[in-house]
Amino acid sequence: MIIAENLHRSYSIAKKSIEVLHGLSLHINKGEKVFLCGPSGAGKTTLMYTLAGLEPPQEGSVHIDGTNIYELNMRKRALFRNRYMGFIFQNYMLMPELTALENASLATAVAGTEATERVVSLLERVGLGDRLNHLPNELSGGEQQRVAIARALAHNPSIIFADEPTGNLDSRNGRQILDLLFNLSNEGNKTLVMVTHDPDIARLGDRVLTIRDGVVQ
Repeated sequence: MIIAENLHRSYSIAKKSIEVLHGLSLHINKGEKVFLCGPSGAGKTTLMYTLAGLEPPQEGSVHIDGTNIYELNMRKRALFRNRYMGFIFQNYMLMPELTALENASLATAVAGTEATERVVSLLERVGLGDRLNHLPNELSGGEQQRVAIARALAHNPSIIFADEPTGNLDSRNGRQILDLLFNLSNEGNKTLVMVTHDPDIARLGDRVLTIRDGVVQ
């Protein structure tokens, strides 16, 4: 499903080059739940964004289902992401002026499909059937993250990328969100790639990849 080879990525900070990914390679199988762990600044989020086609590597390649995504131009890569990938972020990334239903429908709107029934069904399954027309500021943190999960799954992607999705939640709500995400991804045999700093959470997955000094340890 995902094959990354010899990834290099560095940033310039105060005229100094900091290498974040240092020849990193990995292989993630279809349907796997893989957790990216490591110390702060190890490159976990950079790696996830690179795998997702959001941050081009300076060297190396990423193949998804046999397609080298960085050989695609920006428009085709964006279309590829919209077709194959869903994203969940720590800070929810909801549009404040849109309702739960409208927020969860954004991915399907970008993909150009009519999927209102699917979105409503997802929101009902995540426990928000009676909150469809509520704005984000009328929802709790846990409810906002449930909207984000419905949005990520609305266009039925093959891969879900999640960046610390429980980082802003208490332990009870965080575990509920993880259980919900696992159950929904299991149904479609979706690949889940999640960044976390919590070893207890990481142990719930199929495999843990520890990133240190820009490589997989």
